[in-house]
Amino acid sequence: MSVSRAAVVVTALTAVSTIFGFVRDVVIAAVFGAGPSLDAYLVAQGLMNVVLGLVAYAMARSVTPVIAREVAAEGPRCRGHRSFDTAITVTMVVLGLGAVVVGILAGPVTAVLAPGFEGEQAELTVTLTRIVLVATVLIAGTDLLAAIAQAHGRVVWSSLQGVPFNIIMIGAAGLFGPQYGIQALAVGFVVGSAARLALQLPPLRALGLRIRPRWELRNPGFVEIARLMPPLLVGSAIANVNSLVDRAVGSTLGDGAITALSYGWRLVNLPETLLIASLLVPLYPALGAAAGNVPEIRRLVSRGLSVTVTILVPLTLVLMVAALPLSLVAYGRGEFTADDAGTTAVAVFWYAPALVAMGVRQVMVSTSYALGDSRAPVFVSLAAMAINVVGDILLAPLMGVAGIALATTASLVFAAVANAWLLARRHSAVEIGPALALVARAAALGTAAALGGAAVLTATDGASPLVQGALVGTVILGVYVAGLVVVRAPERLVPLEMLRAVRRR
Repeated sequence: MSVSRAAVVVTALTAVSTIFGFVRDVVIAAVFGAGPSLDAYLVAQGLMNVVLGLVAYAMARSVTPVIAREVAAEGPRCRGHRSFDTAITVTMVVLGLGAVVVGILAGPVTAVLAPGFEGEQAELTVTLTRIVLVATVLIAGTDLLAAIAQAHGRVVWSSLQGVPFNIIMIGAAGLFGPQYGIQALAVGFVVGSAARLALQLPPLRALGLRIRPRWELRNPGFVEIARLMPPLLVGSAIANVNSLVDRAVGSTLGDGAITALSYGWRLVNLPETLLIASLLVPLYPALGAAAGNVPEIRRLVSRGLSVTVTILVPLTLVLMVAALPLSLVAYGRGEFTADDAGTTAVAVFWYAPALVAMGVRQVMVSTSYALGDSRAPVFVSLAAMAINVVGDILLAPLMGVAGIALATTASLVFAAVANAWLLARRHSAVEIGPALALVARAAALGTAAALGGAAVLTATDGASPLVQGALVGTVILGVYVAGLVVVRAPERLVPLEMLRAVRRR
């Protein structure tokens, strides 16, 4: 399956999961509002993500290029992967023990992670933490099984894994939340995680791939995976530490601040998850397979950057200009008040520029990992984490929610630029001239589109949030696309080329 065709297929399937995820957020916001109980749940979930992120994500990223090369050399029939068997066994053991230890120490740990929580809210956070920790090994297993299926070109089931999870979460919030409170959401998280894991089994069965527990730590494939693990482990931990610091500082800003930050980030992250992350599912194995071919690496990186910038720049502008109407449309119902939506809109505005930075950073970091260079992204992540932490501490007292969002954006912009520079300098994998030209065109066209959108927002003052958001989005996207056609930008052809690739298959 070509990268273009796979990207379109994954994007379409991920759209289904993303829609269900959006409905999940809407239902949770309507039932619980931006209050202390939902803040407590988000902190508990964040702690689970640290345990998960320290090992599972890093292991899955390490497995993908190694297994992709094994698949390319094995022919039409899969003979099994002993290195993967060992990797998943080690991961399950380490994460299982880690979850038990964190569960025992949940009290003092959550006190550090949410210093602004007191009394019943602090006790609730401990209870929710111990519930969601059960999902740690389930999500880790899901990530690893999805990684090996994707290495074999099977991307459908992993793209749909969010559907059963989100359906279960919607039911937990909407049906059981009013009666059992926020605990219903935590239990739903565990049950939904089990459903995600079950959905990864069909492609393995179709491949005839049997996974067995192994502890072959000297297996050459596992040795290579283990060599990639430490820097990836640090990078994964850094990303989760940033989220924990944001929520720790947010806990000192009053009830609802953590929820506003979380929901603002989810609204901003929606197009990145739907479009760019979907592109990288097939792109990452392709980069790994082309590791020794510099011209092909450059072509793949150029394609990734073109799609990332062309799609995300106008969407970023829509989010910034129409932050309040979009927040009201997305969450403004039930227990989620207009004031809650206003605070969320502030977070959306300051988070939005990070959208493009995240897309560019993902392309660059994925390329570095595929080339076996995992140290450079880690060094960049350490510096970006410092920017985020210092920014939170300095800006939150002055700007509140906006300060925390701005610190996150600044750290991600730095990470995108630094990773691109290092990838070009160390591996000549980025063509600097065309990349700068791409950014310059995006900046010029984006300025014109933003001015048009702001004029429409002012002209429609008093209209419904839905109408305002729709008109602003239409004008910004229309001006941007028209500009690409007028200046005959090369990236205007990328979506058409992807669609033509699908039709040829």
